[in-house]
Amino acid sequence: MPRSLDFQTLDLRDALDLAILVEEEARERYAELARQVGGRYAGDASDVFERMAGNEAKHARQLSERRAELFGTTPRRVSPLMFWQIEAPDAGEVRVFMSPKQAYGVALNAERRAYEFYELAATQVADDRARELFLELRDEERMHQEAVARLMADLPDGPDLGDDDADEPPAL
Repeated sequence: MPRSLDFQTLDLRDALDLAILVEEEARERYAELARQVGGRYAGDASDVFERMAGNEAKHARQLSERRAELFGTTPRRVSPLMFWQIEAPDAGEVRVFMSPKQAYGVALNAERRAYEFYELAATQVADDRARELFLELRDEERMHQEAVARLMADLPDGPDLGDDDADEPPAL
């Protein structure tokens, strides 16, 4: 049975472990979505999701290195069973024939959820160093939102945007 997170008891080690697990969950979901939508052409939705998976993997590595410097190989007390879909994109928003801009929209929603999570976590945690980490992560999520929004602004809406039969292959 999954345990729930008690933010009052989290210290910096737990906060880092939670953040690492959040990034790993998001990486796994993006990789799954890239496979789900399949690659059709360079720069398509699959490429967007692969790019996002790479970003999440990079963030997880950075946090893991930080954790190792501070806490070595001390075991985790936080488990993936304690939370679900904090930053992982919502699979329900994805469809096979979505445009790259729509794929970035899915990523933007995930970044917003992560921002909200870290903002709330910072208000609930008692440990000052954990609070500082959550505020730092919140600010990074805001920067990620801004970066995704900039990428979206440069993309066309895509031929399937607004198409009532968007889940169907285009007619030939």
